[in-house]
Amino acid sequence: MKLKDIKALDAADPLRDKRDLFSIPEGVIYLDGNSLGVLPKATPDAMNDMLHRQWGQDLIRSWNSNDWINVPCRIGDKIGRLIGAAEGQVVAADSTSINVFKALSAASQLNSGRLVLLSETGNFPTDPYMMEGLATATGNRMIVELVEPSRIPDRFAPDVAVLLLTQIHYKSGEVWDMAEITHRAHEAGVLVIWDLSHSAGAIQVELDKCRVDFAVGCGYKFLNGGPGAPAYIYVAERHQSKIMPVLPGWMGHASPFSFEDSYTPGQGIKRFLCGTPGILGMCALEIGVDIFQSVDMGVIRRKSRQLGDLFISLVEENRMGFELASPRKADMRGSQVSIRHPGGYSIMQALIERGVIGDFRAPDIMRFGFTPLYTRYVDVWQAVSTLADIMNSNDWRDEKYAVQAEVT
Repeated sequence: MKLKDIKALDAADPLRDKRDLFSIPEGVIYLDGNSLGVLPKATPDAMNDMLHRQWGQDLIRSWNSNDWINVPCRIGDKIGRLIGAAEGQVVAADSTSINVFKALSAASQLNSGRLVLLSETGNFPTDPYMMEGLATATGNRMIVELVEPSRIPDRFAPDVAVLLLTQIHYKSGEVWDMAEITHRAHEAGVLVIWDLSHSAGAIQVELDKCRVDFAVGCGYKFLNGGPGAPAYIYVAERHQSKIMPVLPGWMGHASPFSFEDSYTPGQGIKRFLCGTPGILGMCALEIGVDIFQSVDMGVIRRKSRQLGDLFISLVEENRMGFELASPRKADMRGSQVSIRHPGGYSIMQALIERGVIGDFRAPDIMRFGFTPLYTRYVDVWQAVSTLADIMNSNDWRDEKYAVQAEVT
């Protein structure tokens, strides 16, 4: 494909004006929104108001006057619209890891006669780590079992309490069929938790339609909530009243300001709150989430497929010696493409020095994330052109690029 054809794609892009909502540094091609989203232009002003007016002037009155107390549920409902969840089933709170633990413990209560916590090998580590933590908390009465992805459906059995899967794999970008896996799990009496960290804001998700039990996700990737942004948890309405949270913080109490000695769970999704919400982080997250309220996720998904297909085509056209580590079929791939090379770390550092920012996952995976709200087709063309120059010149072999940073 010629450059003029790629520019024509940008000119016809229905999302082209959304790029203006983000602060993208001059000279940077940012292909790492699957790890940390870009700063929305509206965030600094919102944070300034939060710091100087709401906190600085209104002080503690803001819990009422600025409705801080209801922020987690308000943002939760907005996220719910992106992931196919009716109101009252999502709350913004804590970190993804903490919410994984909440969901695992809740599912285990509902399936108390079963003792196996099931997931796939190669899942993002925090998920099995939290499974191990729950098993330890039960005196190892519960058992963690990780199996090859292809064997997941075959492992559904009467001893399995819950299945925990990341819908889009963090390394390969491969997408699980949520509807099919959830249905098959339920047929065997297995409850399902989906980690949506690489899904929300990137692809269409239909939690209610798929009869999902629980879901979790982060706010700092495609939702553009900023580093360490609050996460969220989804609990299907049909389950909420049956669960006694194992992390029963005061904000999840039915009447938190009664300061009672014993815990009475709050109504609905509120019982899955724990401690005092981080209002500063919530402020930034809500700005990122609000951008999606006027956007059709179907349009976002179509563009993400096209960006990924273009990247694969251009990389292979240049014959640089990379191995595709993501599904070739766009419907089976999230909003990222991963390629494999023994010198992947050094190559990525050389790219970053030239203003093309992706990231690396050991041992040899280079990830390129495509955020349709601000990634242009010409960005993909320029990124691959830079990559080809680095490979053809062998610049990446410079020893300085092999020096491992603490964060890769």
